[in-house]
Order: sequence, then structure tokens, then C-alpha cells
Amino acid sequence: MNMLRSILFLLFLLSYTPPYAIACLIAFPFLSTDGRYRMVQGWTGAVIWVARALCGIRYRFIGMENAEAMREKPVIVLSKHQSAWETIAFVSYMPKPLCYVFKRELLYVPFFGWALGLLRMVHINRADGKNAYASVVRQGKERLSEGAWIIFFPEGTRTRTGTKGKYKTGGSRLAVDTDVWVLPVAHNAGRCWPRNRLRKTPGLITVSIGPAISSTGRTPDSLMDEVETWIEREMRTIDPDAYSATNTDKTTASIQ
Repeated sequence: MNMLRSILFLLFLLSYTPPYAIACLIAFPFLSTDGRYRMVQGWTGAVIWVARALCGIRYRFIGMENAEAMREKPVIVLSKHQSAWETIAFVSYMPKPLCYVFKRELLYVPFFGWALGLLRMVHINRADGKNAYASVVRQGKERLSEGAWIIFFPEGTRTRTGTKGKYKTGGSRLAVDTDVWVLPVAHNAGRCWPRNRLRKTPGLITVSIGPAISSTGRTPDSLMDEVETWIEREMRTIDPDAYSATNTDKTTASIQ
């Protein structure tokens, strides 16, 4: 039954996303940046609603008061990354517009990438080598000054439930260079929406937002160490069953 529901959900995405993207391409030239973002929220909200109604993927946010307290401040969000669910859901539920940092190649993905290109995000041209980060800083400062929050997934790629990847310092470097606050986020979305799998599993996703961390006077490494420590410890609180003895051994060194 779960597989059938997952297939129906995929069919919904395949039938709903292209016409919605075309509608965005038509409407975006006539909309402000905020208007474009709200239109994208229409798509993300629908996807999360259908995932709940059809696949039984429920969710709850804890610590949202930590995000609300930073509403009027420039913020860089540093989040755990396990699935596509958080990439979609955060657009709908974070209190400020989010600016994702992504590789430029995504702009060439039909429909999705074309619409993405009309939003004011931060894209990286990896072919630029050392100049790529300078471009991120320039774009990041512009987006922060416009009132958006920037989001990074420090592990870079989606990780399996109960494991972690290497936390990279790109987000903390930008936070230090722009002297803005960092908001750590832990979640267990991979429980219900595993990476690279068609089958979705009914259940409750918990998203935990931690207290904001100041980047003033910090080094990128020390700041990311603090973020990593909070996220990985919080993961054991919200999803303790995922951390078996084997998985514990993989992450102990980084959180002691």
C-alpha cells in the first residue's frame, strides 16, 4: 500500500510541477521578488499537503520561537540534510524568505531549473575555482541586505538516517565574513522521505530549530564545530532509534 501511495505521489509531482513551473515562468516577469517567492510557496505548500494526505507524512516544528526571535535580523540557516522534504517544506514554514545556495547546473533542469533561475538565489559556478566563493559572498550580501535568509546544508549532500557527512565551512565562512547570526536546524525527514528512494513511509517528521549563534569574533571552523555539535546531539534527541551502536561510533568523535 505504501508503494502504491508513493507511486501516486510521484504521478502527482510529474503532472503538477511542469504546468506550475510554466505558470511561474509566465507570471514572474510581472511580479516582485516577494511575489515570486509567494508563488513558489504555493507549490511547496501543495506538495507538503499532498505528501501528508496521500503518504501519511506528518510533521511538527519545535523551537520555532528561536526563528521568530530572529525575524528582523540577517540570518544564515545551517541545516541537517536527509531528503528533499526539508528543501521543500522550509520554503513554506520559515518566517523569512529563504535563499538557497546551489550549483549553477541546476538552472538547466527543465521547468524546475528555469523557474529557479528567475528567483533571487545564490548560484555557484564551480568552474570559477577560487572565484566561486567570492561570488557567493557578493550574492550573499545582496540577498541578506534585501531581507532574505540564506540556507546552507553543511554536509553538502543528503545523508542516510542515523549517519552524518563531513560538515563543510562554506556557510560559517559566509556568516563570519558578513557578521550575521547562524540558526542551526536538526530534523529526521529521512525517516519518511529517504534519499534516492521512490517509496515514502508514513510517520512524523520532527524539525528542531536551535537558538541562534552569533558569528562575531568567531572563526569559520569554531563556528561550524558549535553548529555541528548542536545538530548531531539534537538528532539523537529527536530520533534516538536511528542511532545504533554502529552509527554512534561514526559520530561520537565530532560531538564530544
